[in-house]
Amino acid sequence: MATQSTSVPVEAPGAGLLLPAVSLWWREVVRFYRQRSRVAGVILSPLVFWLVIGAGFGKSFRAAGAEGGQRYLEYFYPGALIMIVLFTSIFAMMSVIEDRKEGFLLSVLVAPIHRSAVVLGKVMGGTTLAAIQGLIFLVFAPLVGARLGAVQIAQVVLVVFLVAFALTALGFALAWPMESTQGFHAVVNLFLIPLWLLSGALFPVSGASGWIGWLMRINPLTYGVEGLRAALFPDVPAEFPLAHSLLVLGVSCAAVFALAFAMANRRTTKPAA
Repeated sequence: MATQSTSVPVEAPGAGLLLPAVSLWWREVVRFYRQRSRVAGVILSPLVFWLVIGAGFGKSFRAAGAEGGQRYLEYFYPGALIMIVLFTSIFAMMSVIEDRKEGFLLSVLVAPIHRSAVVLGKVMGGTTLAAIQGLIFLVFAPLVGARLGAVQIAQVVLVVFLVAFALTALGFALAWPMESTQGFHAVVNLFLIPLWLLSGALFPVSGASGWIGWLMRINPLTYGVEGLRAALFPDVPAEFPLAHSLLVLGVSCAAVFALAFAMANRRTTKPAA
């Protein structure tokens, strides 16, 4: 009697990582834009901050070194854009907690895929969302005197992508061990909002006193704000050269993604009670 042979399909190298990562990436994008209140919130809140705070300071602020000075509305613009990236990254990574409660994350983790695919898919999904939302805010750039050529646009896109990736990976690392969105919000208010406040978004590093200045210099988000400011306003002296800011952001992305990957591999997700 002839024996029936069973053939085992052989996956191409990297297929076990790429397909699940792309699927999770697309799920993040679709899920976010179906929640229109989040989309509106992450854009309108920083827009209100930018207009109210910028108009409130009015002519009381001038950036040194620029001809005629730089109005506060112009100075605060990169910080408002980074705030959009921050909010989008954080809101996107709340899906880690929601997926755990719904049981989706557990079903993904027991599937025969490496956890690196889960981390990569979730982080790249949040990065895509945050970068798109931040770049949408560029429609207001002409109002603050930014003239965007091809080189400037490429620099802005690179800075925004690196900041979005670092913040999303950080949000993933913070959300992974959390059991509730309330706890996640508490961590965000305690940690990530001060991170933005000490990024040079509201006042320059050179004008900060003592230990505040040192905190701003070791804050990776400072280099995101300053890199964006250098790209948008090349005629205004920047706190740090653009190349310096990009280097710090690149190192930060690698370090925070490694942290997110380590968190996902050492923590076992438990089913919701």
